[in-house]
Amino acid sequence: MLYEFKIVQTDVTLSSHLIIFFLPAPDLPIVERRNWLIHQHYIHKDYDTCKAIIKEQLQETNGMCEYAIYVQALILRLEGKIQQSLELFQSCAILNPSSTDNLKQVARSLFLLGKHKAAIEFYHEAARLNEKDWEISHNLGLCYFFIKDFKNAEEHLNIALQINKHDKTFMMLGKVHLLAGDTDKAIEVYKRAVEFFPENTELLTTLGLLFLQLGKYQKAFEHLGNALTFDPNNYKAILAAGSMMQTHGDFDVAMNKYRVAACSVPESPPLWNNIGMCFFGKKKYVAAISCLKRAHYLSPFDWKVLYNLGLVHLTMQQYASAFHFLSAAINLNPRMGELYMLLAVALTNLEDVENATRAYEQAVTMDE
Repeated sequence: MLYEFKIVQTDVTLSSHLIIFFLPAPDLPIVERRNWLIHQHYIHKDYDTCKAIIKEQLQETNGMCEYAIYVQALILRLEGKIQQSLELFQSCAILNPSSTDNLKQVARSLFLLGKHKAAIEFYHEAARLNEKDWEISHNLGLCYFFIKDFKNAEEHLNIALQINKHDKTFMMLGKVHLLAGDTDKAIEVYKRAVEFFPENTELLTTLGLLFLQLGKYQKAFEHLGNALTFDPNNYKAILAAGSMMQTHGDFDVAMNKYRVAACSVPESPPLWNNIGMCFFGKKKYVAAISCLKRAHYLSPFDWKVLYNLGLVHLTMQQYASAFHFLSAAINLNPRMGELYMLLAVALTNLEDVENATRAYEQAVTMDE
């Protein structure tokens, strides 16, 4: 048996004495006896040893050790066994129904299984136990976002921001506004976010891209430049900055940017699409087609790549190939008048007057 000692000081005339009493150390309950060891192996990612200790602990406690079940569920989730982890977290919630963590983990597993409505119920139950938990409010907003209930998503994300100004919550709230069709609100959210997180390259890049879509090139360049200052290899910012330079005819400068991006994302379809159109701008048509075909191989259902391939082949007077790519682009995006116009040009040069006329008529209808 282990012993601890207790020191007692007594006052006696002309002297002081220390009296040492040896007391038995308190024994931990058998249910909790190995918790410290389970925790140690879990945080060191020694999952095999951790599972062996958990098995012993559960055998000794007849499956009543909450912490051992909880950690086993976490390990199963890391291994991708979400359904099994859910069942174990539910067992934890039965053993300790007043634990917010248990309810949050049940909700998280349901969320990962795509059962968003069921996850919402458990998050609300957890919120009743702890109203000031940022994670609960943020994840409620996330669940409502996935079931396309943007009003409730916005409400809970704003509550989360009141509890804690977190960059993930700002990003998600901005996405909610964008999907709800309110670009101005999204921009305001990202502006606020950048004030709190001025070095967050994802926020800076997203804000720069929104300004780019609105044609506010100065503000777009400013935010994209800031993103590249903090992360020179941020490929999204590089692509956006390169496309701006490309739009203004600075093809060589844009190509230098794309070379940097190619080191990080060599298999990016938008990157090869942009490089192809740089070569097209420099009138190097064979190189342009080579790059665009690589983009098409990486993303065969991207209508923009097909559009560009049709345009380059049309410029090279390869009308049959142009017809092939433009037809494919129209199948993917039948609401763009310009595609019908280019198709009509290809058909005219292929001497198919009847279908060319139909394509021109369709282009006119789309423009109206």
